[in-house]
Amino acid sequence: MAWPIHGKGLGNTGAEEIRLNVMANTATAFDPPATSQGTVGDLKGRTLRGGVVVLVVQCIRFIVRTGSTIILARILTPDDFGLVAMVTVAIGFFALFKDAGLSMATVQRENVTHEQISTLFWVNIAVGVILTALSIFAVRLLITFYREPRLLGITVALASMFLFAALGVQHQALLQRKMRFVTLGAIDIIALTLSSVIGISMGLAGCGYWALVGMTVSLPAINAAALWIANPWMPGLPHRRCGVRSMLHFGGTVTVNGLVVYLAYNADKLLLGRYGGTEILGLYTRAQALINLPMDQLNSAIGSVALPTLSRLQSDSERLKRYFLQGYSLVLSATIPITLTSVIFADELILLFLGPKWIGAVQVFRLLAPGALALALINPFGWLLFATGQTGRSLRMAFLIAPLVILACFIGLQYGAAGVASGYSGVMILLVAPLILWAKQGSPITGKDVMQAVRKPFVAGVIAGFTGEVYKWTIGDMMPMKWRLLFGLCITLGVYVWLLLFAMGQKRYYLDLIRHLDPRSDR
Repeated sequence: MAWPIHGKGLGNTGAEEIRLNVMANTATAFDPPATSQGTVGDLKGRTLRGGVVVLVVQCIRFIVRTGSTIILARILTPDDFGLVAMVTVAIGFFALFKDAGLSMATVQRENVTHEQISTLFWVNIAVGVILTALSIFAVRLLITFYREPRLLGITVALASMFLFAALGVQHQALLQRKMRFVTLGAIDIIALTLSSVIGISMGLAGCGYWALVGMTVSLPAINAAALWIANPWMPGLPHRRCGVRSMLHFGGTVTVNGLVVYLAYNADKLLLGRYGGTEILGLYTRAQALINLPMDQLNSAIGSVALPTLSRLQSDSERLKRYFLQGYSLVLSATIPITLTSVIFADELILLFLGPKWIGAVQVFRLLAPGALALALINPFGWLLFATGQTGRSLRMAFLIAPLVILACFIGLQYGAAGVASGYSGVMILLVAPLILWAKQGSPITGKDVMQAVRKPFVAGVIAGFTGEVYKWTIGDMMPMKWRLLFGLCITLGVYVWLLLFAMGQKRYYLDLIRHLDPRSDR
């Protein structure tokens, strides 16, 4: 399964000197503070504060990305987005190998040395060079497959991303490992903001689809430069015998896992691009991006904190279980209202965020929402598998899901973009129960635990969704679209929050989480 654990964490500000002398049976300067009881205080408090910082950053990222999407959707055409999407599907395939899973290996490892990180750095650079060359060599195949000569320049430009990304992989992993959440959060926001400004400026200057290319390429370039400034660690020469073989094996398994599921989750775009054309693909990808954007931000916020935290608790099954279920509950409590409102107010959301010329994306947007909810139910178990080193099981799950998703998209292709969206969401819903049962096997998590985490937000969501539907049916076109959407969201989300906090008795739970955000609670 492709678990959305992003290598972007956030942490404490201020430079941290990295000591290079490593003593036996002691943590290196690369390691996070010890997490044993009585050594660092309350891990729960530190984790929650880190999660809040990441969530704030993701909210800012959501605003910036949504704003740039709204502006570019009005400047550019569906053809522009579809043209770039044709290349990004192929480039995205190569991007699966850009860090070779080595950033996650650095974060997951209990202790690491300077020699190990240096060796992994140079491995990442070599991978970046190879991927850049492969992307350029593959451009002729893309032009032949899509019958679109404009892809030549786009592919060559986007291929440079791999070199920029390789430069920052280990610097980013070290910052995440040390849980320096504020630092990486600032880098994320700066890089995204500047790249969005570049893209919008190019769009206003009449550059067309090159505005999307400029925005995409500038993001990793700015990010890499900022990472080196924030973490001035200098790699040494690579070493052959420094204990990286197991880390390379871990990273390789993660990479293959991502490769298999990437093929599954991008089969829809590949098929639509080949048989539907740029305009249909553009409509589909914008609808998909809009439904996935808040989900990605949420999973990135919680997942980037969950991985290093759960990794530190590998030997403490009770705390591992408790921390995982709390994170899982938070993801579901936030995801359910997002998918609900996406289904109920799909027309209004598309018109508001993308504009009238994107009205053809409404049906696709609505049909993709159930698939997004299914992913929210499944994906957090990736934190559990990766944190405990069970990448082999994750890979086997990927080999199960990939052919089923591809087959569903292929069957739905005859009905156009809506058929593909229906096929994707349908098969993901059917896979929820078996994948969860498989993922939790052998862990302290039970089926009853999962049901308890799902039950309350699900019941609250059903009632709130019914309320929203009644509101929309009653109001109809009696008020302007923006006000109809605003009041509808307030009513639907208001009912959901009230039910969850008071009727479902979750008020004390969330107050306890807020209490642990105070650093003084650790004492």
